[in-house]
Amino acid sequence: MLKHPSILSLLTVILILSVALPCFAGGPNTLTADELADGWIMLFDGETLFGWQPTSKADWKVSDGAISVGKGDPGLLHTTSQWGNFVLKVDFKAAGDTNSGVFLRTPPRITDLKNKANIVAIGGNATGSLADRQNCDSGSATKPGQWQTMEIMAYGSQITVKLDGRQVLDYIDPQPLGRGYIGLGYFNSGRIEFRNIKLKPLGMKSMFNGKDLTGWKTYLELKSVCTVTEKGELNIKNGKGQLETEGKYGDFTMQLDVFVNGKALNSGIFFRCIPGDIMNGYESQIHNGFKDGDRSKPQDCGTGGIFRRQNARRVVANDFEWFTKTIHVDGKHMAVWVNGYQVSDWTDNRKPNENPRRGLRLEPGTITIQGHDPTTDLSFRNLRIAEIPKR
Repeated sequence: MLKHPSILSLLTVILILSVALPCFAGGPNTLTADELADGWIMLFDGETLFGWQPTSKADWKVSDGAISVGKGDPGLLHTTSQWGNFVLKVDFKAAGDTNSGVFLRTPPRITDLKNKANIVAIGGNATGSLADRQNCDSGSATKPGQWQTMEIMAYGSQITVKLDGRQVLDYIDPQPLGRGYIGLGYFNSGRIEFRNIKLKPLGMKSMFNGKDLTGWKTYLELKSVCTVTEKGELNIKNGKGQLETEGKYGDFTMQLDVFVNGKALNSGIFFRCIPGDIMNGYESQIHNGFKDGDRSKPQDCGTGGIFRRQNARRVVANDFEWFTKTIHVDGKHMAVWVNGYQVSDWTDNRKPNENPRRGLRLEPGTITIQGHDPTTDLSFRNLRIAEIPKR
């Protein structure tokens, strides 16, 4: 039996990290600490197709930490979220006869390639080319049966592609599509596998200057106390109350770091709020409690869940530790990542209503940070946001 306290402490830390933070377990389909700090999220968790949707009867499946397809009808497996400006990393392994591609800003079904999607080709000597747009530099080719890495940037009208670390394409789109889904293509030819599918949103702008509450509205008549600490962090204590942005946001990606200074405290990030109303918007919950020692059983919705709509599928974050949230909202759809791991994926199919408590609200609204009750003590830093371009 191990009795040395330092060894026991180290083993305890390793166990906590491996249980609490699936994106830091090491190996494929994980993020490094530097990637997480830089804003990256995982689009594929390595185990399920959560956050993805097939459009045809092809045999999309997950095995050995990879998404694979090799037979069935041509079509896409696409994200449930639409993205505008981003960097995408993906590993792929293709057979010699594979005809596939990574689709950018695509609709679910393609009828007109030139006007409806940007397709980065995978197969033969065309790998890295933008289909029907621009061929890649010479020397780019698929290596059958070997894992290769593609890094794609889509920012405004510019699309660049790196294959195995070497840039092979730089294209300016005269009619950029703005937003759309990210898709993996199957064209009825050859088996292909994908893993390590990571995305970093681009165009993020700071929401908090680290010095004062410029850009935010406080409510002195409420109990919450909002301050900026000596470390440049935003702190909210006590409740009921809120801190509200002066700006309004409709479709956006928001990222922030959160520290819960208490056990299983309750708070949340509200969005598309009715300005001036108290906590009247959709809520991305903050609550790191879980039941029976099982992180798949969140208490009170769980951090990253959409409160009263969809529980988090896993409690990833820990109290007394900084964690990162990514909140992504496009149209009726909303999703949340915690430490780069997607925990919720919900579409509001209710009838339209100005009040998001009663129905679908698409109108831009404010974002608020909740002071839930007298036990509230949370800190926030690195708050940033990017609005998603129109299609």
